Amino acid sequence: MPDPVCRVGPRGLRRGAALTLVFASVLATAAATGALPHGPGHTPRVETRSVAATADRDAVAEAAADAVADGKSGTEAAEEVVSRSGDRWGAVYDEREYQEFEQALDGTYTGVGIAARRSADGRVAVARVQPGSPADRAGVRAGDLLRTIDGHRVDRRPVSDVVALLRGDRTGAAAGSKVVLGLQRGAAARTETLRRARLTTEAVTVHRIGPYRSGSSAAVLIDVDAFTKGSGTAVRDAVRAAPAGAGVLLDLRGNSGGLVTEAVTAASAFLDGGLVATYDVHGEQHALYAGSGGDTERPLVVLIDGGTMSAAELLTGALQDRGRAVTVGSRTFGKGSVQMPSRLAGGAVAELTVGHYRTPAGRGVDGRGITPDLAVGSRAQQRAETVLSGLGGGS
Repeated sequence: MPDPVCRVGPRGLRRGAALTLVFASVLATAAATGALPHGPGHTPRVETRSVAATADRDAVAEAAADAVADGKSGTEAAEEVVSRSGDRWGAVYDEREYQEFEQALDGTYTGVGIAARRSADGRVAVARVQPGSPADRAGVRAGDLLRTIDGHRVDRRPVSDVVALLRGDRTGAAAGSKVVLGLQRGAAARTETLRRARLTTEAVTVHRIGPYRSGSSAAVLIDVDAFTKGSGTAVRDAVRAAPAGAGVLLDLRGNSGGLVTEAVTAASAFLDGGLVATYDVHGEQHALYAGSGGDTERPLVVLIDGGTMSAAELLTGALQDRGRAVTVGSRTFGKGSVQMPSRLAGGAVAELTVGHYRTPAGRGVDGRGITPDLAVGSRAQQRAETVLSGLGGGS
């Protein structure tokens, strides 16, 4: 039986959307090598939940095979079956799309170098710009408002939808393709035509924040854009390298998810073993545990918003339920379902919902999201720094 996958992004964005949260071979390999820690003799009590509105794998495979035999597109036939099933997170990818999907997990993608977020007034703003990217060269800066993409207004679109448009996911846009952005900075509006490029992400960036004061250390901001390969280790290394007594502000805003094992590794930087999450596959329960030796004393605040998705929600839920962090910001996206991939005739891949994951306290995330301890609209980072300072973590 194939291993499960937790995919990010609403079904309408399935073509190359964000990142796959792959349990697949990663979990299988980790379990076989002992890299994924388990609590000895621990069987967590999990509230089971039946999987509603899922596509039948055999029906999807049969539709694809029949279409290919008739000289038609197996991908389109399979998509139609998944769409009718009501499986919100079910998805079908052609061979090229799935290859692109897997490359994204290695930290590469086609785009312009913009990370988006929802602003306090509901508009879409540039959260960060990747140095050296097409957006950076065009003078796009963090805080600029994104009003249109290729002439389409994006104010009311989900952030994940905006990211998909920037990358050209729905049209299969390649490096070199054009995208026209309508931007606003203050009262000034302008239009920029950019060419997408093949970019390598810096999933984790680390900065010192706050002034140094006598007897205290500046806090450390660890910004995790996505849980691509190596990001969990980067978080752990950043925590270990932080000055003694310095608090950590873990910024998961706009984090589109990624590899579950990387999120578990990141959790292990702050926890000394114990449960991170549970998940079910066709009703069979499984659990994920943190490694031992994490820094459990350093003050920690986690920033979240509506763009915090899937693996990032898994990490947030673990730190919140375990009483390890204060969460600040706005409710997260609410993606907590498990998908299982299977190959179809013609080379396509179908990912169908088979279960859900839950936080250590048994909370379901799918369709609900995670509510922060301190709900903040505007100036969320400033408020988070104030909370961190109150915890004795500098800044």
